[in-house]
Amino acid sequence: MKLIKVGLCAFGMSGKVFHAPFLKEHPGFFITGIVERSKEDSKENYPDAIIYRSVEDMLKNEDIELVVVNTPIQTHFEHVKLALEAGKNVVVEKPFTVTVLEAEELVKLAEKKGLLLSVYQNRRFDRDYLQVQKILKEKCLGDIKEVEIRFDRYRTEPSTKSHKEDPQQLGSGALHDLGAHLIDQAVQCFGFPEKLFADIFSMKGDDFANDYFEIILYYKNRLRVRLKSTVFSKETHYAYILHGERGSFLQERADNQENELISGSLPLYGKDWTLPLKESDGILNFINDNAKTERILTTSEPGNYMNYYQQIYESMVFGYALPSPATEIIQNMIIIDAAERSAKEEKVINLI
Repeated sequence: MKLIKVGLCAFGMSGKVFHAPFLKEHPGFFITGIVERSKEDSKENYPDAIIYRSVEDMLKNEDIELVVVNTPIQTHFEHVKLALEAGKNVVVEKPFTVTVLEAEELVKLAEKKGLLLSVYQNRRFDRDYLQVQKILKEKCLGDIKEVEIRFDRYRTEPSTKSHKEDPQQLGSGALHDLGAHLIDQAVQCFGFPEKLFADIFSMKGDDFANDYFEIILYYKNRLRVRLKSTVFSKETHYAYILHGERGSFLQERADNQENELISGSLPLYGKDWTLPLKESDGILNFINDNAKTERILTTSEPGNYMNYYQQIYESMVFGYALPSPATEIIQNMIIIDAAERSAKEEKVINLI
């Protein structure tokens, strides 16, 4: 098996939880370098990796073929550009960049250099989202008319990270963070919308970045998709609600990969590795082909973020399709930019 040497641009939560474990357990990758500006925390679990004090120094390592840009969003454009100019293929954390213009410039540079550029949309590999895709593919609900996708938390205290909480820093807040996932899933399931309206603000106060948003996506076929997030949700809601001509589907947010990774679990290569669900996590209520109503408690199959890196490996080695290519994610950035404008101007924004 060809071994791809990887450089990791940071070793905070993203590096420790969402990237390094999968790169370590996948037999096709080897973590060659990790950037830690002052600490050496990575030595415990990744003793063979060289610790660099800057991204620039790590990029000088000619053996590194793939660079993971998992630094704060405000630095994505700078670091991705440096990596591409150094001849490296790149995986960059969502939501790609702060603005559409930055995203477009990086896509052009990757194409010019003949390099791969993928955005880490790991929530495409959540069990709950995969179950929604399965239900849509089965078409048992008929034409979909109304959808709600939400990602709520109960985090009333502000984060200590200024790049996430400072409203003066572009890209801070829930819209670029969780919104990048919800927008991506909506576009993957239903395509690019015709127009949108957004309500975005900070429930914690004007001194903090947005922690609440509601975005309504309008589609030409009379479909409405509502995306919502708040940090003041003590009680959980269904994460996905789909209403169609023939019935409804309700899906809980049931994926537990993040929590298990934080607790120290290691992902397995080629196998499901998360704990099985103890009970059902969805409700399917629809009229079947015999005109009879069926109400079924559903249970989603395990998700696996390892599949993202497996697709990265297959793309680099065999030329297979790239997962969440940057060219595709530009659509998400257009929606984020339009949502900010809609909230500011308090009006519907046409996208097409």
